[in-house]
Amino acid sequence: QVQLVESGGGLVQAGGSLRLSCAASGRTFGGYGIGWFRQTPGKERDFVAAIVWYGGNTNYADSVQGRFTISRDIVNNIVYLQMNSLNPEDTAVYYCAARPGGLSILSYQYTTWGQGTQVTVSS
Repeated sequence: QVQLVESGGGLVQAGGSLRLSCAASGRTFGGYGIGWFRQTPGKERDFVAAIVWYGGNTNYADSVQGRFTISRDIVNNIVYLQMNSLNPEDTAVYYCAARPGGLSILSYQYTTWGQGTQVTVSS
């Protein structure tokens, strides 16, 4: 089973950018859909973006469409989330998740989760 390690979170000013990474270990991402979700205290985990490893099809939440880009590095087995034009509403813990098969916007369909990385956007 694939294991996930996230990195790249931090503190950034509004309007700035960050790139999150999700690295696979244990096996490759081949045959998986990989998603990014985010969560703030007291709220449910929300879908952000997802990508299918084979083919590269993507899907985005309306709130990040045009600002965030999900991509994959096939050689190094990493999924990235490039986040531009960040605003304070983007502040959350961001989680990478994987599921066998295609992409999904539903968190319960993902079988493997990373530990999460904090993103804080100051105004």
